[in-house]
Amino acid sequence: MSRPTAPRRKHAGRTTHAGRLTYAFLILATLVSMFPLYYTLVAASRSNADIARVPPVLWPGPHLLHNFQQALQQADIGKALLNSLIVSSSITVGTVLCSTLAGFAFAKLRFRGRNALLAFTVGTMMIPPQLGVIPLFVIIAKLQWANQLQAVILPSLVSAFGVFFMRQYIAQCLPDELIEAARVDGASTSRIFWTIVVPIARPAMAVLGLLTFMTAWNDFFWPIIALSSQEPTVQVALRQLGGGYVQDQSVIMAGTLLGTLPVLVVFGLLGRQIVGGIMHGAVKG
Repeated sequence: MSRPTAPRRKHAGRTTHAGRLTYAFLILATLVSMFPLYYTLVAASRSNADIARVPPVLWPGPHLLHNFQQALQQADIGKALLNSLIVSSSITVGTVLCSTLAGFAFAKLRFRGRNALLAFTVGTMMIPPQLGVIPLFVIIAKLQWANQLQAVILPSLVSAFGVFFMRQYIAQCLPDELIEAARVDGASTSRIFWTIVVPIARPAMAVLGLLTFMTAWNDFFWPIIALSSQEPTVQVALRQLGGGYVQDQSVIMAGTLLGTLPVLVVFGLLGRQIVGGIMHGAVKG
């Protein structure tokens, strides 16, 4: 008797289309996730009385430019945006570069004490950052960096999460044979890093860069301690808005909208790299 053959796939190589229920769910999830940003725009373009109306107003109004002007007058939003851009960009570049270098070393280089150092690096993520605020401020004060941007930039240039994240990505996506072939061709470690590691790790670097930029941009706790009101970041400057006996929520929302726009721009620039990296990994797998 002949053995039964396995059934063949009738739709091999064809594109599978999602059903109507899938599209409906995706559209609903997109609308729900975008509603807070949309309502921020609505509140920023309305007056304080319109925001307090019941039922609430759900379409933009004519006061957007006026509220922007009020926000710029009540707080130095322009300077705060520039400070946040400098701080977030510096932290992002430093974190991505240092994490990629350290991740490559932990993943592919052999040296004494590698596992112990990696365990110590991962273990630092278990320590609450609030415990290091007082010693860190003492160091900043002794270096005379208080009320200066480097007091916020330098302590955040290295991230334990970034090191572990890049180490895992490089260990899985970079084959040892490729490094050995480069060694045979006479390439140094630095050349292997710049010509082989960086192109392969670019999707992970984009994801880490986006997460780091958003974290640095939204950070409030350490900047309000290390910086003065003359050199604020966006999150510190926003607390100066809408002051008075009754807070003007429309002005606060206008300042919040101004502080959100750079994050949306960064996501637009890095989004293609992130999606491309995910698709590349899915096709490779």
